[in-house]
Amino acid sequence: MRGLFKQKARSPVELVRYANELLLFIDRNEEVREQKREEKISELNKTISQMRTVLYGNGGAEPNADACAQLTQEFFKENTFRLLVVCIPRLNSGLRQCATHVLANLQRQQVKSRIIASEYLENNMDIMDILIPGYEDSDIALTYGVIARECIQHQCVARYVLESENMRKFFDYVQNPIFYVASDASATFRKLLTRHKSTVVGFLTNNYDWFFEVYNKQLLESTNYITKRHAVKLLGDLLLDNSNAAVMVKYVSSLENMRVMMNLLRDPNKTIQRDAFDVFKLFVANKNKPPEIIGILIANRTKLLLFLDGLKLDKVDEGFEEDKALIIREISIYESFDPSSMKMENCEIED
Repeated sequence: MRGLFKQKARSPVELVRYANELLLFIDRNEEVREQKREEKISELNKTISQMRTVLYGNGGAEPNADACAQLTQEFFKENTFRLLVVCIPRLNSGLRQCATHVLANLQRQQVKSRIIASEYLENNMDIMDILIPGYEDSDIALTYGVIARECIQHQCVARYVLESENMRKFFDYVQNPIFYVASDASATFRKLLTRHKSTVVGFLTNNYDWFFEVYNKQLLESTNYITKRHAVKLLGDLLLDNSNAAVMVKYVSSLENMRVMMNLLRDPNKTIQRDAFDVFKLFVANKNKPPEIIGILIANRTKLLLFLDGLKLDKVDEGFEEDKALIIREISIYESFDPSSMKMENCEIED
């Protein structure tokens, strides 16, 4: 007899509408009985789980394309995305994780060849002003970080974040004293600067001066090993990307930038040395080196050759050895002369 009264399964549209109703209740600020709130949270947990089943399938059953399309359309039409993001701080960890899976899947869902999530976010960019500052709260930092990276998959969103004040905040977020927060912020920072190449080159070109000044001082010259390691690796990836060729030429034409790299070459950590070398070699290989850079290379010629000859990695790396040989050869061709007028403080390789 119990089966006769079993509740009928909700359709995808009904699931979204019910979730929307529950989220609106949870988002209210008025005082309600704790038991009532817990009941609503429990119902939301079941509803979000059912939505995840629709999107991901259940066991051996593949997700139904029509059901996914219906759920996706309703989800963004009803502004459920914003509600769910806003309510995440009030949800338990299990529900947050389930909600993140749903939001991640919805970012990729196509409805009649249209990415609905991209269209929605283009008209609701301020949601990123909620997600990115989530790094200031360690309790929700990881959840908001995952959602933010999924949103950044859309080029319009990445462009918005790059051009907003949120971008400057990342220099603080990646140095958060809580390791897992800093690591997650670094992952989002990297995605912003590598995911959409045409957007990134535009950002770096238009914001070159302030960006690299802060990047050098706060990240590359940081006393924190993790911060410095992530920064030098990302810088190498950016400058070695062909799409950033003009930015790379400008960067390696700066004597101050070369000073930073020469100091990183002396870092006691082999990984940082390796990644710093990948950037330093660009200064040497630059066919249009400014006179001041040529002067510093000549002034430090003997010390550089000795240092590079003794620069060894913990593991054999043929690519590194080949590049090192080329750089040694390039530096070796410079003629010796009295470089006293070319010396620069803190721009020498120590004996």
